[in-house]
Amino acid sequence: MSEKRMIGEYEILASVNVGRHEIILCENPNAPADERYLCGYLETNDLFKSCTGTMVGKDYLDLAELFGQRVQEEAAKFKEELAKLDVPATVLSVEDCYSDRYDKDINGKLIVIDPKSLKPEYRRADRQLYLVTGGFGAYANARGNAVFCKNLHTGEAARFERYDVLGEAKPDRLPDWAKEKLAAHEKKKGKEHER
Repeated sequence: MSEKRMIGEYEILASVNVGRHEIILCENPNAPADERYLCGYLETNDLFKSCTGTMVGKDYLDLAELFGQRVQEEAAKFKEELAKLDVPATVLSVEDCYSDRYDKDINGKLIVIDPKSLKPEYRRADRQLYLVTGGFGAYANARGNAVFCKNLHTGEAARFERYDVLGEAKPDRLPDWAKEKLAAHEKKKGKEHER
């Protein structure tokens, strides 16, 4: 039997991840009648969970309908975001990288994140390619797992676990946009080294 997922006193009955949001539908049988059901956006990090955009009510169907509307809205927003993407939506696999070995240091390397470690809507190269910037998990034979990195496409900082790393990217297997971004990064790094 799986453990109940809770947010405060509410049990999460249904949840859907879409893009950056997890939409939840919850129940608390001990709450006042007009607050028995809850719909909101669940935000989690390593320290806490919080719920934003919360709506409560006594009618399950009303809140279930709101839940469905929010899922549709987030899916539509994400489709718009994808339509604006300036690179092809390809997925990198084990053939596109040198397999990860824990006895190898990956600091400063371009890595490929295993698509299975990503939400379904993010399983594509622009969300798989990262430049490693540090973390205990980036070192050879490390005891830690944290790998800090920067997204090659967006430049956004991220954290993954070492077991999320599929391997180091093979330069000849990179999409054209990634080769250009990597070349620009190497050129910038070279100029900084000259100073």
